Amino acid sequence: MWKFFIKREWFLWSWGVSLLILASTWYQVELDVQINKWFGGFYDMLQQALAHPGLISAAEYYGFLASFGKIAALYVSVALVTSFIISHWIFRWRQSMVDHYQSLFHKARNLEGSSQRIQEDTIRFARIVETLGVGLMDSVLTLIAFFPILIGLSASIKVLPVIGEVTNSLIWVALFTALGGTILLASVGIKLPGIEYDIQRREAAYRKELVRAEDDPAYGSLPILETLFNNIRIIHFKSYMHYAYFNMARYGYSQAMVLIPYIALGPSILGGVLTLGVMQQTIRAFGRVQESMQYLVKSWGTIIELISVYKRLTEFEKAIA
Repeated sequence: MWKFFIKREWFLWSWGVSLLILASTWYQVELDVQINKWFGGFYDMLQQALAHPGLISAAEYYGFLASFGKIAALYVSVALVTSFIISHWIFRWRQSMVDHYQSLFHKARNLEGSSQRIQEDTIRFARIVETLGVGLMDSVLTLIAFFPILIGLSASIKVLPVIGEVTNSLIWVALFTALGGTILLASVGIKLPGIEYDIQRREAAYRKELVRAEDDPAYGSLPILETLFNNIRIIHFKSYMHYAYFNMARYGYSQAMVLIPYIALGPSILGGVLTLGVMQQTIRAFGRVQESMQYLVKSWGTIIELISVYKRLTEFEKAIA
């Protein structure tokens, strides 16, 4: 699985392009910081325009909108180029795995689901790792960029509801809500990786019987197919039950997080400490820091799938060895 980062023939793609993706992601984060700053100025201008009609000219107003358009256009362009590069990077990773597995396929012909593991699990593994890897990189860089901004904005947010006066209050709120969400979803989703693994194993057994039946009438008898499919039905129904309470916890937590910054800012808003622009800038910066800290919360479903695929490929490699 990891020969992509070890073999010399793949060094340019594995390490060189990885650094390029890192630089591109950092630039996108910097553009996001500029957008956050723009929101602060724009909402302050709106507050002045609404409170004092005629104070802001049309040129100033539309000029502010045009400045956002320039930043957004640059952000979209960089994001598109980065996405294109990542797609090629992922395929090269898959190709490195396939090259290795194909060279040893003579040892794997009789292993359960060997064709599926080479053809399907390799691309699933590469795509999932890409999703999680880019997400982790974006979260870390976003946290590095927005953490100092939120500390600066927290200077005027000295009081939290119920708790009272707290230094760097919004940082603590983001930290504890992210930690609480991670523990919650890890607890309710602890059984899901094993279930996902069982789903793939039973689906592979059913597919293998059907493929064999295409060439050999000795395979694919109705009782065997019914038994194999019944096994699939049982494990899928089991997964639906477990995903029901997992999704309930995930969606409930996600919706609760919408209100958290407004609750935390409540005393400052009611006390008239903040302007509209500073409030919007603070909420947006808080959201970025909170989302970065909630990386595991947001990615838990994908992590479950990765664990399942990783177990299958590790099992496959051990069997070949």
